[in-house]
Amino acid sequence: MSNSRTTSTGAPQGCVLSPLLFSLYTNDCTSTDPSVKLLKFADDTTVIGLIQDGDESAYRQEIEQLAAWCSLNNLELNMLKTVEMIVDFRRNTPALPPLTIMNSTVPTVESFRFLGTTISQDLKWYTHIDATIKKAQQRLYFLQQLRKFNLPQELRIQFYSAVIESVLCTSITVWFGSATKSDIRRLQRTVRTAERIIGAPLRTLQELYTSRVRKI
Repeated sequence: MSNSRTTSTGAPQGCVLSPLLFSLYTNDCTSTDPSVKLLKFADDTTVIGLIQDGDESAYRQEIEQLAAWCSLNNLELNMLKTVEMIVDFRRNTPALPPLTIMNSTVPTVESFRFLGTTISQDLKWYTHIDATIKKAQQRLYFLQQLRKFNLPQELRIQFYSAVIESVLCTSITVWFGSATKSDIRRLQRTVRTAERIIGAPLRTLQELYTSRVRKI
């Protein structure tokens, strides 16, 4: 058993209670305007604002209140990881003034990673799927090396399930249903490559998606 230690701020990383304690600590950090949603997952916070008729006042006020709440509760916003993404499907999108937090300008991006999933401002999945394919293909190299070392087929299948299939299925219940057929075909080619390396049939992306939806 480790020795006890008293901390005045924060919570020990890796401690079982740390996520619960942090959630309790930030429980009163909420949005006051119905047009603005505050999504929290551990120490990640996302603000979603609905701007109508060019009126950004409620959205910007919530941002200011969030920054003030953090300052009041001895929490520091990581401005290096803070970005703004605008979703607007109008043909003539009006230019919006830059968002600032604590005198720092927040960069506007075309996509960002939200809990492991890349969301683009056009709400399409090409960017996320492209990154997924690149990551899976990098791991296919190790699967090829295992075949060169004559690793039994059963172990190659286990390696694929743990290292490659897990990448292909990350948040699959979120994006698969609205992904384009061409993007699905691009992903499926990665599965077929793995099948040739292993020498055995593998579950298709449709089968993986269906099995995970049934578990929800």
